[in-house]
Amino acid sequence: QVQLVESGGGLVQAGGSLRLSCAASGRTSSSDVMGWFRQTPGKEREFVAAVHWSGRFTVYADSVKGRFTISRDNAENTVYLQMNSLKPEDTAVYYCAAERGTWGPTVRLPDKYDYWGQGTQVTVSS
Repeated sequence: QVQLVESGGGLVQAGGSLRLSCAASGRTSSSDVMGWFRQTPGKEREFVAAVHWSGRFTVYADSVKGRFTISRDNAENTVYLQMNSLKPEDTAVYYCAAERGTWGPTVRLPDKYDYWGQGTQVTVSS
């Protein structure tokens, strides 16, 4: 089993920044694809960003492209999501996820991920 613990959420004004962290423990693998998703009440979980095990390849949702940056530190078993120029519509619970699969178009699909964190709340005020 793999345990994922997110941190760094909070309340921020529109235009501000937050940095989310996701610490992995247990039977981790540096070859896992790591992703961030978000969810608001009554809506399905939405893809935000994913990073290849090497850190060289990333993919983003159009809604966050140019504002968010995903990165990972395999030595520390941690993945990050730097969020800049935050908007009220970014308000959600943000989840970290790990996928024991190959890099490809499916990294955008939540059903492909094997492990999930408990989530961290991000609230952006207008």
